[in-house]
Amino acid sequence: MDENMETRVKESLQQLPKTQQESDTLSQHEDVFNIYDYVAVTGIRVDRVEPGLVVSTFKVPPRLTDRAGNLANGAIANIVDIVAHSPIYVVGQPANVSVDISISYVSAAKVNDELEITSKWLGQRGRYSAILVCLKNKATGELIAEGRHSVFLSKVVPKL
Repeated sequence: MDENMETRVKESLQQLPKTQQESDTLSQHEDVFNIYDYVAVTGIRVDRVEPGLVVSTFKVPPRLTDRAGNLANGAIANIVDIVAHSPIYVVGQPANVSVDISISYVSAAKVNDELEITSKWLGQRGRYSAILVCLKNKATGELIAEGRHSVFLSKVVPKL
């Protein structure tokens, strides 16, 4: 982890609530910094957007690797969850709610490997949509993981 990021993470951790009451008060504010989102999505770069398709690039950082130096399965699952919503998300429209995520882990990605992440909308039946997310090594074309994500289109408009 580089010093700049380490410093920001430490500063953020110091701002976290220390009691349940502080946590409850803080959660009532909409503009709260979310360290989970920061750690999970920092580094994803959107390269191409078309109707029903989003292609991104992601360089595997050390913070998301396991003991063997591979991109952790939990990080892959998180990436699949986050980017799956991108081809169907519309600002101001109701939020999409994850219903099911199924991931096939095919091969490993190492620190500093550059991945191509493709998120493709497969279709919709009623308010139920299906998305396919593929993570490939950009240099070799090797498939790292393939995720199938089902979402339900809610009628609740987010406050964001």
